[in-house]
Amino acid sequence: MVYVGIPKGQANQEEEVLKTIQDGDSDELTIKRFTESREKPGALWHIYAAKDTEKIREFLKKVAEEQGQENPVDHDPIHDQSWYLDRSLRKRLHQEYGVQGWAIVQFLGDVVFIPAGAPHQARTGGAVHNLYSCIKVAEDFVSPEHVKHCFWLTQEFRYLSHTHTNHEDKLQVKNVIYHAVKDAVGILRANESSLSRP
Repeated sequence: MVYVGIPKGQANQEEEVLKTIQDGDSDELTIKRFTESREKPGALWHIYAAKDTEKIREFLKKVAEEQGQENPVDHDPIHDQSWYLDRSLRKRLHQEYGVQGWAIVQFLGDVVFIPAGAPHQARTGGAVHNLYSCIKVAEDFVSPEHVKHCFWLTQEFRYLSHTHTNHEDKLQVKNVIYHAVKDAVGILRANESSLSRP
């Protein structure tokens, strides 16, 4: 989070942000960062374990059906990013599916790492509307430990509609694997003589 702009002269601004942070299920230390240390919060994140992805997907489809919405085969409630799990939906997800995530408030200067495949949502400013203007810098990367999972996500994206924003392979996992293997083979060949010595 590289910038958080707090407008001046708006009554009850801090109370609104505090309520949003509390409703977002933030812990006491996070609340103290805002109330006592006077740090600038920019975004409220909810991050879930990758292993719970199918349960979350099933839950979102169930909620959509209850509300009379369609669940087209070539769309995905997680990848569509058409849902925001508010407090009542997060509570229901926990009660019905045993899924509980982590609430993280990203303050000015904070970095948030999201593990590969972990479903997540961010509400900038933490409210229904942006309370504070903020600028975040995001970078995707593929770690060797998560190549298999990233490849699986890429395959999952292929089943989305051709007009879906996530249809393309944004991570370029096959290219990452190719270049990693090419570099490893190059290093082994360059050191071939020293490796064959007794």
